[in-house]
Order: sequence, then C-alpha cells, then structure tokens
Amino acid sequence: MEIHLARASVLDAEEIWNMQIEAFRELLEKYQDYETNPGSEPVEKVLARLEQPQTYYYFIMAGEHKAGAIRVVDFKNDSDRKRISPIFIMPEFRNRGYAQEAIASAERLHGDRNWELDTILQEPGNCHLYEKMGYRRTGKTKQINERMTLVFYVKE
Repeated sequence: MEIHLARASVLDAEEIWNMQIEAFRELLEKYQDYETNPGSEPVEKVLARLEQPQTYYYFIMAGEHKAGAIRVVDFKNDSDRKRISPIFIMPEFRNRGYAQEAIASAERLHGDRNWELDTILQEPGNCHLYEKMGYRRTGKTKQINERMTLVFYVKE
C-alpha cells in the first residue's frame, strides 16, 4: 500500500502527541533518554511546534489510517537546512517501507536538497534507512547518556 502525507494543524496537536507517546514508548524504555525523547514531551511542546511558521507536520497516511507522522522544519530559504524531527511510524504499521516513502514525499514537497536529521546510533535500522535515502553522516555525534548516542546526518 502506498502512503501519502496529510498536513496537520494545531487542532491535531493532541492526536499527534498521543501517537508520538505510543510510537516512542519502546525507545524511551530502552534508552531512558527522558530529556530528548519525543515520547516524554508534554503536549504543549507539540502544540508550540505546530504554531511555528517554519514547521510542517504531516500525518503519514496508509489509505485512511494514520500510520505515523513526520515533522519538517523548512524556513523556505537557501541558507537554512530543512530538518526532519521527528518522524515516527506506529508499531502496527512498521517494517512496510512507510518511513522511506514518507521521507521521499516530504522531499518532493520541500525540495530534495539541503536536509539534516539525527537518529540513535545504537539503532542500526534507523541509520540504514537514512543512509539508503541518501543521507550521509557528518561525523558529529552527541552522547545523551551511557546507553545512547545521537548521530547526525545531512543530505546535500
């Protein structure tokens, strides 16, 4: 099944937040990164992002089902990189290629150059996905705690 992106609005903040809590629960329990994990954010943080003019939240739609969401930060200029943060797929929709399709769709909407993102170094599946999509490691990492390190990517 192909996916499509459906733009979310501030009215969707609580739904996105609830989905995000569920989608990131397993990683939060595994890495206990309570300061950085989207699964531990208050709903107000999602709402504040939705109110930013440079933020574009999309539901990742598999048919009529909300399979996940992706947030794109796009200042609509040539000097700032576009950013994906976060992207998530609900547990029951994982391993079907939806994240890859969602990233490709976001790149079609916002341009296929000048992107950045970060992910968990200890999650090889995440790293593989981004590298397969043409993102390359910058060499920068950030240790969050003894269990987890973030690795940074760009796509020129």
